[in-house]
Amino acid sequence: MPTTQAPTNWAGNITFSAARLHHPDSVDELRRIVSSADRVRVLGTGHSFNRIADTEGDLVNLDRLPHRVETDPGKSTATIAAGMRYAHVAQALHAEGFALANLASLPHITVAGACTTATHGSGSDQRCLAAAVAGLELVGPDGEVTRIGRDEDPDRLNGAVVGLGGLGVVTAMTLDIEPTFDVAQWVWTGLPLDRLDDSFEEIFGAAYSVSVFTDWRSGEGVVWLKCRTDLPGPPDPGQPWLGAHPANRHHHPVPAMPPLHCTEQLGAPGPWHERLPHFRPDFTPSNGDELQSELLLPRESASAAFAALRGLGDRIAPVVQVSEVRTVAADELWLSPAYGRDSVAFHFTWVPDHDAVIEVVAAMEEALLPLGARPHWGKLTTAAPERILSSYDRAGDFARLLAEHDPAGKFRNAYLEGYFPTG
Repeated sequence: MPTTQAPTNWAGNITFSAARLHHPDSVDELRRIVSSADRVRVLGTGHSFNRIADTEGDLVNLDRLPHRVETDPGKSTATIAAGMRYAHVAQALHAEGFALANLASLPHITVAGACTTATHGSGSDQRCLAAAVAGLELVGPDGEVTRIGRDEDPDRLNGAVVGLGGLGVVTAMTLDIEPTFDVAQWVWTGLPLDRLDDSFEEIFGAAYSVSVFTDWRSGEGVVWLKCRTDLPGPPDPGQPWLGAHPANRHHHPVPAMPPLHCTEQLGAPGPWHERLPHFRPDFTPSNGDELQSELLLPRESASAAFAALRGLGDRIAPVVQVSEVRTVAADELWLSPAYGRDSVAFHFTWVPDHDAVIEVVAAMEEALLPLGARPHWGKLTTAAPERILSSYDRAGDFARLLAEHDPAGKFRNAYLEGYFPTG
């Protein structure tokens, strides 16, 4: 039975306005809900910080659909229930000897939610998580199930994967997989931020996955290197590197937080899914007392972006808990912020003070949007939709795809209308 209690997102900064929240326990039940509703949106783990999932109609959570992980070794793919969390998918794949190429910092998020917003991990050669999608099964506005596949229509799939929830309810995804691998993680502290600029390629090419954490005012950063054990190793973990020093204890990305729930560090090797995220899956990484924003820029704009953010450091530092710099490889997904360009991503975890934070976000975007910045679809931004879409060559094609899949606008909401108005 649907509930009418108003849910909130993970951070608690959004209270959804849906009339009903459904937890169907089968695809057939989901089809009946969708076909009979006037407006439908999907709510995953609620890890977005804006109203992308909101609706005044019916919210659907897929957390009670049967788990499904079906591997096809011959095609190097696995078909999974889209509402599953990455932690559960990863554990099932690893048990069969397989892996995904990359993971986000949180394993708690759903596969469908991460992919539809182009969420990413880190790695100069690693694309966003949605780029691993080889096929989609989704329930359309009439309740019918359709499939979009890479083999049948790769361009349509490139348009549909980062779909912002507008094409239908995704019930299953086919993902690229590979043989399982081990990762070891090291941390270096005290990296002079000047080195981010003059040693950019060395830093972000030093491991399979690299993150640099800073507040943009201290002049220093902390580097996390996640190294595959079957690839060349990191810098000598017993020696200083680029002015930074190897850590002799575990670290949390947020300096004041205890590292108890972070993934294993100090070079201890372990399975890919127990090292690529920053956090372990069996706990909540915080109480949600935070806001988040993120901007992805062309990698060639990194130097100018570093200078701009350091120039704003005195405004950023009082309201930021931590900022993370990562790299993401280019992809062909129409609405991916890394579409067509190797990117550098600037992520910000803010204190839960919306008015103070949004002023700083506006100042950052004023400096970085002229450099080609594209905001993350699920996080805070002050940029006008038309300004954001102007940097996406296939935005018009996506608008037509929306109209084709959902001509009456059943899956639309105010967020989506702001970017792609009906008609």
